[in-house]
Formats: sequence, structure tokens, C-alpha cells
Amino acid sequence: MGEGGKNRREAAAAARAASQSGEKRRERTIRIVGGVTVILVVVGIIGIAIFAKSTDTTGTPATVPADPAAAIPAGVFPAGDANEYGVPYNASATGVPVLTIWEDFQCPSCANLEETNGAGIVKLADEGKVQLVWRPTTFLDFRVGNDSSARAVAAWGCAVDAGKTREYHDVVYKNHPETEGDGYTDEKLLTFAADSGISGPALDTFTQCVADRTYVGWAANSYDAFLKAKVPGTPAGYLNGSPLADGVLSDPVALEAAVAAEAAK
Repeated sequence: MGEGGKNRREAAAAARAASQSGEKRRERTIRIVGGVTVILVVVGIIGIAIFAKSTDTTGTPATVPADPAAAIPAGVFPAGDANEYGVPYNASATGVPVLTIWEDFQCPSCANLEETNGAGIVKLADEGKVQLVWRPTTFLDFRVGNDSSARAVAAWGCAVDAGKTREYHDVVYKNHPETEGDGYTDEKLLTFAADSGISGPALDTFTQCVADRTYVGWAANSYDAFLKAKVPGTPAGYLNGSPLADGVLSDPVALEAAVAAEAAK
């Protein structure tokens, strides 16, 4: 009997120990799960904040809704034109193919195109072989979460008014940010004016134009046209409205051949 009582006491003690051990494991599990839940909630909040930053286009002075009544720079094609909101270069050329190029000033591939064949493209226009139309877009603002493309386009519009269309366009690309998303400060955009040959009273007018965000509406309208045209990306080239095959824009020989073939039609 004494031995049986001892065994029962030992069994009860073992059961209590097992129960306490299980309870401790359950408490640890609850703490771990709770901690993971808190971490997930915090990460989720951070993720939502990042998503909002990359997609929210309100609250910045250079990002505005499309407005067909917004001001456009001198010589830019008006709303409703086949090249609406596009910037012509050598607009006097007639009876030749129209070479349209969609670009975003923050686009690395656009900067590469400018470096590899920017001069060749302009040469075709200077020789009267094409009418060149640059069509700006700002889609990268929404991808990287800034407003540099819109501000750069707006500043370019101010340079167009100053008669420095090509010069400012080229200077912006020569100073393309090394890292996508770094964009352009207003100070840089103003500096580009002097580098483009804008000086004296014209520089004062340019500076005020940039400060007033005169052409951010034009930038928005051109971006809206880009979306409606369902352009797949930038740079994108079109010859008389037909898309050029990949690589043609950056290849001087291939581009000149395509232009000659189009002109012969």
C-alpha cells in the first residue's frame, strides 16, 4: 500500500510537470505568434505607405490632371492634332515622312538613344528628310514616385518659348541622372537654361516660367495622350504613324534606310 501510494504521488508529480511544461510551451508559442503578427502588421503598414508614395500623384505642384485648355509652348501641336502636344523640329519640312519619338526625360533608354543616335536623328531633320516630332511623356513619375519628368517637360516648354528647343532637350539628356529615380532638381533645370544658350532677358523669362509651373498642364496632357495611344514604353519611334522595329532608332543606317523606304512610297 505504501509503495502504491508512492507510485501514485510520483505519477501525479510527473503529470503536473508535464502540464506546466506544456503551458510554458503554449505561452512561448503565443508570444512568438503575437510577435510575428506585430511584425507583419508593421511591415504591412510600411508597404502601404510605400505603395501610396509610388502611386499617389496628388499634392505635388508639378503633377496636375490633364486639361485640354492648359497653356502649350510656342509651336507645339494643339489638342486634336495627330501629334497633339508634340514638339516639332524643322516644322517647315513638308512632303517628307514624319518621325515621331516618344520620350521621358527620366528614361535611361532614352538617354542611351540620345547618346548613340541623337545627332543622327536631328541630322535627318536638318537635311529635310523627315519632320521630327518629339512627344514627351511623364510615366516614370508614377513608377519611381517623383515629379521630375513633369518638371523637366515643363521647363523644356519654357526653353521652347525661348527658341532653344533642341539645345535644352539635348542638355537635359546629357545630364541624365545616373540612378533612376534621382530625377532633376529645379536648380538643375534652371542651370540647364544657361547651358542651352538662354541668357539676358530671355533667361529671366525662362526662370519665371519655370517658377510659375507654366507648362505642367501641357506635360499632363501629353502624358494623357501617351496613355490613350497605348504606347508600350520609351523611347518609341513611329514613321508616318507606323511603329519602328526595335533598334531602328538607335541605328543610323537602319533608320535612314527606313526613312528612305517610307519616302519612296
